[in-house]
Amino acid sequence: MLQIEELKVEVGGKPILKNINMEIPKGETHVLFGPNGSGKTSLMMTLMGFSGYRVTHGKITFKGEDITYMPVHERARLGIGVMFQRPPTINGLKTRDIVEICGNGRRIDVEDLAQDLRFSNFLERDVNQDFSGGEIKRSELLQLTAQQPDLVLLDEPESGVDLESIILLGETINKLLNRGVRCIREIPHKNIIEANAKSALVITHTGHILDYITADKGQVLIDGVLCCSRNARELLKWIREYGYKECVRCAI
Repeated sequence: MLQIEELKVEVGGKPILKNINMEIPKGETHVLFGPNGSGKTSLMMTLMGFSGYRVTHGKITFKGEDITYMPVHERARLGIGVMFQRPPTINGLKTRDIVEICGNGRRIDVEDLAQDLRFSNFLERDVNQDFSGGEIKRSELLQLTAQQPDLVLLDEPESGVDLESIILLGETINKLLNRGVRCIREIPHKNIIEANAKSALVITHTGHILDYITADKGQVLIDGVLCCSRNARELLKWIREYGYKECVRCAI
């Protein structure tokens, strides 16, 4: 689904990402760990094609197509969607309208989608106007649910969210990705990847979101360098026990 090869990125002339190599197969959810300022959000913004993130070397391929220098709107139409950590307030644009725009002409029931996220009372309000942290996350997920992208980029989905909201967000993310955890007699608690499951890259600092979503692989980004790759939950357990200082040693 996504392949990143030897990617180097500068922001304001300063190197931010250094020789990033990453592959996310169809239907897999990968988690990107890292301390604040390590370049996680910069990678997401680069994948989405936002200005200010200058690719100086390397290649980004999505569904077999080179998108390294493709503009944002074309990447969205091709099937990439993003949940921002701090999306802007859009005065004069109703939440209902942006959800319908994200549907891209497909017939969607906005009321039904909003009800699943307990968001019906916000549809007639301007996008993110006076929304709490949890309300902003639900608004972002509502838009993604309408868009139905093939690759979902989630930037700190648990940030600024209370316990009740994060449970709902986790359920919605798993539903969006067509993922779930089923108990099978022979293989208890096996992660099941549906045939039509979407791919995802989840960015997190704390890793709390892993208590609520299923994931296949974890990687750590330190100072713009990918330094570790293994099972996401095993990696989180290691980080919780030893902190990112051990990852820094690997990155040097």
